[in-house]
Amino acid sequence: MRGLWADLGDLVLPTDCAGCRERRSGLRHGVCPDCVTALGALRPRSVHPTPVPPGLPPCVALGPYAGPLRETLLAYKEHGRHGLARPLGALLAEVVAAAVGEARPLALVPVPDTAAAARARYGDHLDRLARHCAARLTRAGWPVRVHRPLRALPRPDSLTLDSAGRAAAAEAAFQPRLRAPAGAGRSGVAPVVVLLDDIVTTGVTLAASARVLAATGQAPSVAAVLAATEKRRRS
Repeated sequence: MRGLWADLGDLVLPTDCAGCRERRSGLRHGVCPDCVTALGALRPRSVHPTPVPPGLPPCVALGPYAGPLRETLLAYKEHGRHGLARPLGALLAEVVAAAVGEARPLALVPVPDTAAAARARYGDHLDRLARHCAARLTRAGWPVRVHRPLRALPRPDSLTLDSAGRAAAAEAAFQPRLRAPAGAGRSGVAPVVVLLDDIVTTGVTLAASARVLAATGQAPSVAAVLAATEKRRRS
């Protein structure tokens, strides 16, 4: 499921690297070779926010929210580098595969953006990642579909909130859409529901999403994310 360089090689402009923000003579890719190597070396692992919020499913992340992974995510989300959705989606597919194990029918559920965030980013950034993630898994032989049973309600910017404020905002952040739950596909086997997000910090957003899904009979078995923040230890 590798092939990250081929994906990143399709990105010709801009000339500054999304991973290290450096401009190099003759750079023709969205991410420089050094950052491609750093991203390709990451391996999915289980992460556990402290404390673990109620309802949080087992969570697997590609790596810490640092270095080229952090910078590439910021370039994609906040600086309009939408072409990065393809390689980031491929990396997210690796996380899903590691989290689930063997190839099984999957229902990928991206945590939705609010309408305001989607407008600011010219589209739901996680929905784009989910579609590329699903395409990569499908090519690898996994029966996959992207399911969108959640609607995001307006909420304050999380950057302005402390941990208690984030938890309170997350509780009222989502509601179910009036759609049928993800049922068995052609195989007759109910899909594994995988909750997707880009970054996990406290886990309260993922937990709130999971609780809404569980209430509609679509409890996620696992959450897959690209990056996990790490608490700094006091010296």
